[in-house]
Amino acid sequence: MADSVTVLLVDDHAIVRQGVRTFLATQPDLSVVAEAGTGAEAVTLAAQYVPDVILMDLIMPDMDGVEATRRVKQVSPRSQVVVMTSYHEDEHIFPALKAGALSYLLKDLSSEELAAAIRKAAVGEAILHPRVAARVIKELQGPRAEKVNPFTELSERELEVLKLIADGMSNADMAAKLFLSEKTIKGHVSNILSKLHLVDRTQAAVFAWREGIVRKN
Repeated sequence: MADSVTVLLVDDHAIVRQGVRTFLATQPDLSVVAEAGTGAEAVTLAAQYVPDVILMDLIMPDMDGVEATRRVKQVSPRSQVVVMTSYHEDEHIFPALKAGALSYLLKDLSSEELAAAIRKAAVGEAILHPRVAARVIKELQGPRAEKVNPFTELSERELEVLKLIADGMSNADMAAKLFLSEKTIKGHVSNILSKLHLVDRTQAAVFAWREGIVRKN
Protein backbone atom coordinates (compact mmCIF):
# COMPACT_ATOMS: atom_id res chain seq x y z
CA MET A 1 0.00 0.00 0.00
CA ALA A 2 1.65 3.18 -1.21
CA ASP A 3 0.46 5.45 1.60
CA SER A 4 0.91 2.95 4.43
CA VAL A 5 2.75 3.98 7.60
CA THR A 6 6.22 2.43 7.59
CA VAL A 7 7.41 0.95 10.88
CA LEU A 8 10.78 -0.19 12.23
CA LEU A 9 10.55 -2.68 15.10
CA VAL A 10 13.30 -2.55 17.73
CA ASP A 11 13.35 -5.18 20.49
CA ASP A 12 16.04 -7.61 21.59
CA HIS A 13 13.47 -10.40 21.97
CA ALA A 14 12.73 -12.04 18.63
CA ILE A 15 9.43 -13.45 19.89
CA VAL A 16 8.20 -9.95 20.75
CA ARG A 17 9.15 -8.66 17.31
CA GLN A 18 7.45 -11.64 15.70
CA GLY A 19 4.24 -11.06 17.64
CA VAL A 20 4.10 -7.37 16.82
CA ARG A 21 5.01 -7.96 13.17
CA THR A 22 2.29 -10.63 12.84
CA PHE A 23 -0.34 -8.29 14.25
CA LEU A 24 0.75 -5.27 12.20
CA ALA A 25 0.62 -7.41 9.05
CA THR A 26 -3.17 -7.57 9.59
CA GLN A 27 -3.39 -3.78 9.40
CA PRO A 28 -3.61 -2.66 5.74
CA ASP A 29 -2.30 0.84 6.50
CA LEU A 30 0.72 -0.24 8.58
CA SER A 31 3.86 -1.78 7.06
CA VAL A 32 6.87 -3.19 8.93
CA VAL A 33 9.88 -2.36 6.75
CA ALA A 34 12.60 -3.75 9.04
CA GLU A 35 13.32 -5.02 12.52
CA ALA A 36 16.33 -4.67 14.80
CA GLY A 37 17.46 -6.73 17.76
CA THR A 38 19.93 -4.14 19.08
CA GLY A 39 20.16 -0.38 19.42
CA ALA A 40 23.07 -0.24 17.00
CA GLU A 41 21.05 -2.12 14.37
CA ALA A 42 18.18 0.30 14.95
CA VAL A 43 20.38 3.28 14.12
CA THR A 44 21.68 1.64 10.94
CA LEU A 45 18.21 0.61 9.76
CA ALA A 46 16.68 3.97 10.63
CA ALA A 47 19.22 5.67 8.39
CA GLN A 48 18.59 3.13 5.64
CA TYR A 49 14.78 3.03 5.66
CA VAL A 50 13.83 6.41 7.22
CA PRO A 51 10.63 4.89 8.62
CA ASP A 52 7.61 6.93 9.67
CA VAL A 53 7.54 5.31 13.10
CA ILE A 54 10.13 3.43 15.16
CA LEU A 55 8.72 1.12 17.84
CA MET A 56 11.49 1.14 20.45
CA ASP A 57 12.22 -1.16 23.37
CA LEU A 58 14.21 0.46 26.19
CA ILE A 59 16.25 -2.29 27.82
CA MET A 60 18.69 -3.82 25.33
CA PRO A 61 22.19 -5.24 25.83
CA ASP A 62 24.60 -3.21 23.71
CA MET A 63 22.90 0.18 23.47
CA ASP A 64 19.80 1.00 25.48
CA GLY A 65 16.66 2.45 23.96
CA VAL A 66 17.36 5.96 25.25
CA GLU A 67 20.70 6.17 23.47
CA ALA A 68 19.25 4.45 20.41
CA THR A 69 16.40 6.99 20.35
CA ARG A 70 18.86 9.86 20.53
CA ARG A 71 20.90 8.46 17.66
CA VAL A 72 18.02 7.51 15.37
CA LYS A 73 16.64 11.02 15.74
CA GLN A 74 20.00 12.28 14.53
CA VAL A 75 20.12 10.04 11.46
CA SER A 76 16.39 10.21 10.69
CA PRO A 77 14.80 13.28 12.32
CA ARG A 78 11.48 12.70 10.57
CA SER A 79 11.02 9.28 12.19
CA GLN A 80 8.80 9.36 15.26
CA VAL A 81 9.91 7.12 18.12
CA VAL A 82 7.27 5.24 20.08
CA VAL A 83 8.71 3.61 23.20
CA MET A 84 7.09 0.29 24.13
CA THR A 85 8.46 -1.09 27.37
CA SER A 86 7.60 -2.75 30.68
CA TYR A 87 9.26 0.03 32.68
CA HIS A 88 7.39 3.05 34.00
CA GLU A 89 9.87 4.48 36.51
CA ASP A 90 11.11 8.07 36.26
CA GLU A 91 14.65 6.98 35.39
CA HIS A 92 13.30 5.44 32.19
CA ILE A 93 10.47 7.82 31.28
CA PHE A 94 12.20 11.20 31.37
CA PRO A 95 15.48 10.26 29.66
CA ALA A 96 13.49 8.59 26.85
CA LEU A 97 11.28 11.60 26.29
CA LYS A 98 14.23 13.99 26.48
CA ALA A 99 16.11 11.85 23.97
CA GLY A 100 13.33 12.50 21.47
CA ALA A 101 10.67 9.83 21.96
CA LEU A 102 7.21 11.08 21.01
CA SER A 103 5.12 8.45 22.78
CA TYR A 104 5.66 6.15 25.75
CA LEU A 105 3.63 2.95 25.97
CA LEU A 106 3.69 0.03 28.37
CA LYS A 107 3.57 -3.53 27.08
CA ASP A 108 0.24 -4.22 28.75
CA LEU A 109 -1.55 -2.29 26.00
CA SER A 110 -3.90 -3.98 23.55
CA SER A 111 -3.09 -4.60 19.90
CA GLU A 112 -5.67 -2.02 18.86
CA GLU A 113 -4.13 0.57 21.18
CA LEU A 114 -0.71 -0.11 19.70
CA ALA A 115 -1.99 0.32 16.14
CA ALA A 116 -3.74 3.56 17.11
CA ALA A 117 -0.57 4.90 18.77
CA ILE A 118 1.48 4.14 15.64
CA ARG A 119 -1.05 5.90 13.41
CA LYS A 120 -1.09 8.94 15.69
CA ALA A 121 2.72 9.02 15.86
CA ALA A 122 2.89 9.07 12.07
CA VAL A 123 1.08 12.43 12.12
CA GLY A 124 3.01 13.77 15.10
CA GLU A 125 0.46 13.07 17.84
CA ALA A 126 1.86 11.77 21.13
CA ILE A 127 0.36 9.01 23.25
CA LEU A 128 1.43 8.44 26.85
CA HIS A 129 0.32 5.48 28.92
CA PRO A 130 -1.91 6.83 31.74
CA ARG A 131 0.61 5.88 34.42
CA VAL A 132 3.35 7.64 32.47
CA ALA A 133 1.19 10.70 31.82
CA ALA A 134 0.51 10.95 35.54
CA ARG A 135 4.26 10.93 36.27
CA VAL A 136 4.91 13.63 33.67
CA ILE A 137 2.15 15.85 35.07
CA LYS A 138 3.40 15.34 38.62
CA GLU A 139 6.91 16.22 37.49
CA LEU A 140 5.73 19.43 35.84
CA GLN A 141 3.56 20.47 38.78
CA GLY A 142 5.58 19.21 41.69
CA PRO A 143 8.62 20.54 43.56
CA ARG A 144 10.99 18.41 41.48
CA ALA A 145 10.34 20.82 38.59
CA GLU A 146 12.28 23.38 40.58
CA LYS A 147 16.05 23.71 40.36
CA VAL A 148 17.78 20.43 41.20
CA ASN A 149 20.38 20.53 43.98
CA PRO A 150 23.11 18.08 42.95
CA PHE A 151 24.53 17.93 46.47
CA THR A 152 21.27 16.48 47.82
CA GLU A 153 20.17 14.52 44.75
CA LEU A 154 23.48 12.75 44.03
CA SER A 155 25.44 10.31 46.16
CA GLU A 156 29.08 11.03 46.96
CA ARG A 157 30.17 8.55 44.29
CA GLU A 158 27.86 10.12 41.71
CA LEU A 159 29.24 13.58 42.51
CA GLU A 160 32.74 12.18 42.05
CA VAL A 161 31.76 10.70 38.67
CA LEU A 162 30.09 13.98 37.64
CA LYS A 163 33.33 15.87 38.34
CA LEU A 164 35.25 13.40 36.17
CA ILE A 165 32.68 13.78 33.38
CA ALA A 166 33.23 17.53 33.56
CA ASP A 167 36.96 16.88 33.25
CA GLY A 168 36.25 15.09 29.98
CA MET A 169 37.11 11.58 31.15
CA SER A 170 35.72 8.54 29.33
CA ASN A 171 33.97 5.67 31.10
CA ALA A 172 37.11 3.57 30.72
CA ASP A 173 39.29 6.31 32.24
CA MET A 174 36.90 6.76 35.15
CA ALA A 175 36.72 3.01 35.73
CA ALA A 176 40.51 2.83 35.95
CA LYS A 177 40.76 5.86 38.22
CA LEU A 178 38.03 4.75 40.62
CA PHE A 179 38.86 1.00 40.48
CA LEU A 180 35.36 0.18 39.24
CA SER A 181 34.05 -1.71 36.23
CA GLU A 182 32.94 0.21 33.14
CA LYS A 183 29.45 -1.25 33.64
CA THR A 184 29.32 0.29 37.12
CA ILE A 185 30.51 3.63 35.78
CA LYS A 186 27.87 3.50 33.04
CA GLY A 187 25.25 2.90 35.73
CA HIS A 188 26.45 5.92 37.71
CA VAL A 189 26.38 8.12 34.58
CA SER A 190 22.85 6.97 33.78
CA ASN A 191 21.71 7.74 37.33
CA ILE A 192 23.31 11.18 37.22
CA LEU A 193 21.56 12.08 33.96
CA SER A 194 18.25 10.80 35.32
CA LYS A 195 18.47 12.56 38.70
CA LEU A 196 19.55 15.88 37.18
CA HIS A 197 17.10 15.54 34.26
CA LEU A 198 19.85 15.94 31.68
CA VAL A 199 20.03 14.42 28.20
CA ASP A 200 23.69 13.57 27.77
CA ARG A 201 27.24 13.81 29.15
CA THR A 202 27.79 17.19 27.51
CA GLN A 203 24.89 18.68 29.42
CA ALA A 204 26.20 17.03 32.59
CA ALA A 205 29.61 18.63 32.10
CA VAL A 206 28.06 22.05 31.47
CA PHE A 207 25.89 21.62 34.55
CA ALA A 208 28.90 20.72 36.70
CA TRP A 209 30.85 23.79 35.60
CA ARG A 210 27.84 26.12 35.87
CA GLU A 211 26.93 24.93 39.37
CA GLY A 212 30.51 25.21 40.61
CA ILE A 213 30.89 21.48 41.21
CA VAL A 214 34.21 21.77 39.40
CA ARG A 215 36.30 24.90 39.18
CA LYS A 216 39.14 26.02 36.98
CA ASN A 217 42.50 26.03 38.63
